[in-house]
Amino acid sequence: MLAVNGLLLAAGLYASLRNNNNEFLLYVAVLLMLLILIGALHFRVRFHVGLLWGLTVWGAAHMAGGLWHVPDSWPTAGSEPVLYNWWVIPPDRLKFDQVVHAYGFGLTTVACWQSLRQAFAGRGVGVRPTFGLLTLCVAGAMGFGAANEVIEFFATLLIPETNVGGYENTGWDLVANAVGATVAGVLIFCFSKPPTDTASPAVVPEP
Repeated sequence: MLAVNGLLLAAGLYASLRNNNNEFLLYVAVLLMLLILIGALHFRVRFHVGLLWGLTVWGAAHMAGGLWHVPDSWPTAGSEPVLYNWWVIPPDRLKFDQVVHAYGFGLTTVACWQSLRQAFAGRGVGVRPTFGLLTLCVAGAMGFGAANEVIEFFATLLIPETNVGGYENTGWDLVANAVGATVAGVLIFCFSKPPTDTASPAVVPEP
């Protein structure tokens, strides 16, 4: 899995340099830092392998979105005919970028839940995915999504021409983040397994 992510980052770096895409050089650096952070967390949390592959797909979709130019016949928003700007449902209904946001920050909600569950398990307490705990996970994922928008804002300050979009684009990105995070929270609530036995049989009650 590390090799796959390394190849994806190398491909993104090569394409960014070849196309003089300074904006995406910044994103490649951010993705590298995220890869290091997730790797460090994995040694403590032991994320499910399905989540790790899902995050890998998210990184691949992110890089393809900014670097792959779509055919002229495809409906796109903005001035750059890249995958990110492709209207999956035209006209102006659902953009590829919004799908990636919802998918990615849905996975972030899962990562928050697995981290929270492991933190309790390390203290000998099993936890159920209650409404209160899942609300924290959804809010955490939306907070990471807002941090992503902050990075994009700084990209507009550092780089003269970017494909970030304006205020409305930022708003829809945040909406997509919220939708993805909320759907993930509902799925965790519906399909999460009961807590396994720990050093203490105590189970945190409904907040």
